[in-house]
Amino acid sequence: MSFWHTLPQPIIGLSRMDWVTDAAFRFIVARHGKPDVQYTEFVNVEEISRGTASAWRQLRFVENERPVLAQIYGADPDQFYQVAQVLCELGFDGVDINMGCPSKSVSGRGCGAALIKNPPLARMIIRAVQAGVQDWAAGHAIDTIGLHPRVVEQIQRFTSIAVQPRREHRQVLPVSVKTRLGYDTVVIEDWVAMLLEEHLEVITIHGRTLAQMYRGHADWEAIRRAAKLVRDTSTLVFGNGDLMTMLEVVQRVRETHVHGVLIGRGALGNPWVFRAKEWARRQLGMATEPTRLPEVSWRDRCQVILEHARYFEALGDGVQFPAMRKHLGWYCRGFPGAAEVRAAMFKTTNSGDVARVLATVPGQREGWTQLPL
Repeated sequence: MSFWHTLPQPIIGLSRMDWVTDAAFRFIVARHGKPDVQYTEFVNVEEISRGTASAWRQLRFVENERPVLAQIYGADPDQFYQVAQVLCELGFDGVDINMGCPSKSVSGRGCGAALIKNPPLARMIIRAVQAGVQDWAAGHAIDTIGLHPRVVEQIQRFTSIAVQPRREHRQVLPVSVKTRLGYDTVVIEDWVAMLLEEHLEVITIHGRTLAQMYRGHADWEAIRRAAKLVRDTSTLVFGNGDLMTMLEVVQRVRETHVHGVLIGRGALGNPWVFRAKEWARRQLGMATEPTRLPEVSWRDRCQVILEHARYFEALGDGVQFPAMRKHLGWYCRGFPGAAEVRAAMFKTTNSGDVARVLATVPGQREGWTQLPL
């Protein structure tokens, strides 16, 4: 039995977001919110196979993030086979295949959500990943699967400095898929029926088509129809899209009967949102209406903002500090004077600047002391 079936339901996790769920953000979310599961940014299998520095930077994680899955994308089954074994060697808890990214730079190469229009290739990719995790568990040595020697050396360096302990026994990692309702029309019932034939551990459905990108509203009614098909199997089904609060999580789970949800934008500047996951599970077991959610003080928010900025710097992986500014902006909203603080954050160049901006904020003024999750 994989870890998925040991988690309390509904499972409430952090969705992967490109250029957002980096190592620093996942560390902060795990430390201050602790979702049931986390995902890396999606990483191109070709770049992992080549040993590209940016791809390997995205695969960094620490023990308190567990369970943590690597999400990968591409169009070459052979590369998926190799990379699945690499991810096993690196100590991830599962492998998630991206079949939902709508970006033209991804779907235009036949990857991501474009695979919805190419079921034969989608099947080959899933089976390649499943074969990879099974062969690794059976004892395949990482230096015998055709990887470039430079990549093998990179794996050895990566695992030698990793803080997470190595597994005593090799286990077959669970394989899952993140997808959408369709390419340009909603075909989720047929698409999910095909995916179910591959015996995946989890299917996560974002409630939009590729053509919609992120426009409009997520179609949770379509997710409900798909969930009805999946619930008769051993596969778990998750919903994703437009979940900003735990109140919305409770509502959507009640409506659709999914096994879990992934929160994306609702966690931006708000790692604390996951603190209410047990509250949400209690609400789903009650007939009464939800009560007031816990809150986070402005003082605590300032401390986490500075901790995030300092941890980002401490990683020292070559990414310049401006990449941190979007997170600083997301933290600074929903309170009087937020626009001015946010504007100052967008000019910061290091964590010292962040500390100086926060020092100017009258955080104990009435109306600033408590901010909702």
